Order: sequence, then C-alpha cells, then structure tokens
Amino acid sequence: MTGFSLTAYMLLQYAVRARDEAFARSEGLLLNVLPRAIVDRLKHSPGVIAEAHDEVTVLFADVVDFTPFAERTEPARVVGVLDEVFSAFDALAARHGIEKIKTIGDAYMAAAGLPDPRPDHALAMAAMAIDMQAEFRRLCAPLGVELAIRIGMDSGPVIAGVIGRHKFIYDLWGDTVNTASRMESHGTPGRIQVTESSYRRLCNAYDFEDRGEIEVKGKGRRRAYLLVGPRADTSG
Repeated sequence: MTGFSLTAYMLLQYAVRARDEAFARSEGLLLNVLPRAIVDRLKHSPGVIAEAHDEVTVLFADVVDFTPFAERTEPARVVGVLDEVFSAFDALAARHGIEKIKTIGDAYMAAAGLPDPRPDHALAMAAMAIDMQAEFRRLCAPLGVELAIRIGMDSGPVIAGVIGRHKFIYDLWGDTVNTASRMESHGTPGRIQVTESSYRRLCNAYDFEDRGEIEVKGKGRRRAYLLVGPRADTSG
C-alpha cells in the first residue's frame, strides 16, 4: 500500500470511528429520555408514536413541604438534594423494571407495564413504592433534611406517546394518570395511597388500611387504601 493510499485508508477509518462514536452518543442521549423500545422504533420507523395500554400502574411521589425548604435554602443545595433523591429513585426504577416518565418540580412520575406489557405491573410498582419510602428515609440523615414523601398509585388504561421535535418526552395521558396524581396529592405524608383498582390487583400479596371513601378533586368520592406492606406468609 503506497503512502498516499495508507493515509487515505487511515482517514477513512478515523471518519468511520467518528461516525460510530457520534451515533453512540446520540443514541445514549435518546436513551436518557426515552425507553429503549421507543428509541428502536424511532430508528426504524420515524413518525408519530402513540399507543394504548390497557394494564398499567402509574405512580406519583412528591416531596412534602419542599417549596418552603427551597425558599430558605441555597439554590445549589436545593438542586443537590433533589438530584440525590431522584437519582436514587432512578436506580430503584431500573432494579424493578419500572419506566421513569419524568420529574415535575419536586415530584417523580413512573409507570409499570409499558412500553412492554407485564402482568405483574401493580406488584412491581408496589415493591418500588415501598423501596422508595425506605430509600428516602435513608437519605434524609446524610443529606441533613427533615422531609417526607407522599406516594399515590392507580392502575388501569393509559395512552402513551412521544411528543416534541427537538426535546423529546415520552409521556402518558388518561384518567389513570390523573387519578394516580390525585391519590398522591390527597394522601398522607410518609404513606402510599392507592385506588381500589390498584388494591384489587395487590390485596392478595399486600396488607392495607382502608380509608373508606375520600373526596377527590375533580372526581368526586373515591375509595382509597393505604399500602402497609407485604402480607405475612401464613402457609406454614
């Protein structure tokens, strides 16, 4: 191979490596905001992605009284606390096979059962919620904060899709989403409140406190339950 040919070959190899590295970086950025299954679909068939999912459990978690904390705290510390908490929640989501949807201020939204269906979506989300409580309590001492989280869950159908052109987001819509959010906002600090729909899917595996019917903004009176923990094994 002549010197000229060798130089051309080396430049070509460099260009291929640079292209591959740029592609990997782009794909990595997409995977930070979209589920892998959705990224794969976008690569092979670009266009509108919208799906109906009949069996999903949606969770909202909110840091109680975070706004007063933020008002009296330096900005870097405010962001640092949320980063520690939400990064820990992200790790739990990965461990439980849960899809993080987004954060909204000091609230965290996740869903189980999409984009790939799973029959144990409610069970997976209940385990995630309990671990979130424990992880949040564990983090409070080293972070030097006295805060609590309130968690709400609902199970049922949702519509999921990708919106945006330059800043993508994979988001959910439907009554299940709205009701899960209401379960959180009408809940009790330090507790996990679920709808009757989630309760029916979990009552054989978990213990609950029945709150009876509560008034839910925009939805009237709804029966709600507080998730206590896994049921004790009484088989033996």
